[in-house]
Amino acid sequence: MTRGWFSFAFFAFSALAGLPAYAQQGGPPPAVLVQPAELRSMAKQAEFVGRAEALEKVDLRARVTGFLGPRLFKDGDDVKEGQVVFTIEKEPFEAAVDQRKAQLASAQATLANADQQLARTAELARKGNAPVAQLDQRTAEQGQAKAAVMEAEANLRDAQIQLSYTDIKSPISGRIGRAAVSPGNLVGPDTGVLATVVQEDPMQVLFSVTQRELLDARETEPTGKVRARVRLADGSLYSERGRIDFLDVQVNPRTDGQLVRAMFPNPDDILTNGQTVRVIIEEKGGDKVVVIPQSAIAIDQTGSYVFVVGQDDKVEQRRLRVGTQREGLAVVQEGIEPGERVVVQGQQRIRAGITVAPQLAPAPAG
Repeated sequence: MTRGWFSFAFFAFSALAGLPAYAQQGGPPPAVLVQPAELRSMAKQAEFVGRAEALEKVDLRARVTGFLGPRLFKDGDDVKEGQVVFTIEKEPFEAAVDQRKAQLASAQATLANADQQLARTAELARKGNAPVAQLDQRTAEQGQAKAAVMEAEANLRDAQIQLSYTDIKSPISGRIGRAAVSPGNLVGPDTGVLATVVQEDPMQVLFSVTQRELLDARETEPTGKVRARVRLADGSLYSERGRIDFLDVQVNPRTDGQLVRAMFPNPDDILTNGQTVRVIIEEKGGDKVVVIPQSAIAIDQTGSYVFVVGQDDKVEQRRLRVGTQREGLAVVQEGIEPGERVVVQGQQRIRAGITVAPQLAPAPAG
């Protein structure tokens, strides 16, 4: 009697296990989100490690020795070409200019006197009242006076140049960094960098490409119709697209790499000088391929598979061969046809052979 009861219970349990989940519970079919497989263009891509560098960068230094005056900017300000950002006390250099002006005036007066003496001696020598040696002497004195004027003019120009160096100006338009020296300190040519100005819009991104990668790119994309993207540190894509405008003329023999430059607009200062980024190079356009959301793919010991919902809303487990995966999409090389519905959410509540209540999920971006 007991043995027969256990046999009945076993067969009853087996029968219930073979029924769909909703039949066991007597409820509706489980709801799942589905997304049709799409046929779309998927461009070929290659990804490299690159570094953002300012197109122009200038280190501001003191060219004369003196005490640093007030700082005329705030750290991180935008500055214009020719804008004064530091000053050095001017009084000693203004005094030097005045001294050189006085020396020039003295030299000019000496030259005027030498001209007059030469004119008188020349007249006397013409009448025979002055020896030729005296005329030669006056001529030499006039030449020396002219040279003294030229020297005084050069010294004045030098003093004026030294005075102009007390205004430290930005030679480019851009953004200025942190000041390295505080006002009141003695600075000079050996002090080092006072501040750095960088021009960050546009921004150049430099990366190295091996010879093999370069040859492959030339074979597969002979027209050179490629575009550049940047992936930031948080994994997001930079909104601006770039263009490749330079390939270095020589190969690094240690790395077999050739330097490539891509230019990117940088209106919001997202890219910063020295920043490490990932550069994505992709061809424009691309072949038509079948794509599905990556969230639809599951993996077991046999490989990758998806749940496909047929026209009768029954679930089928489908093995597939997956290709490139990026930006939330996966290329299906074999196993799925365009338009077939794959389950993207709710896989844990279903199995092959049951009926489900499919709902269309939002289309993936791309």
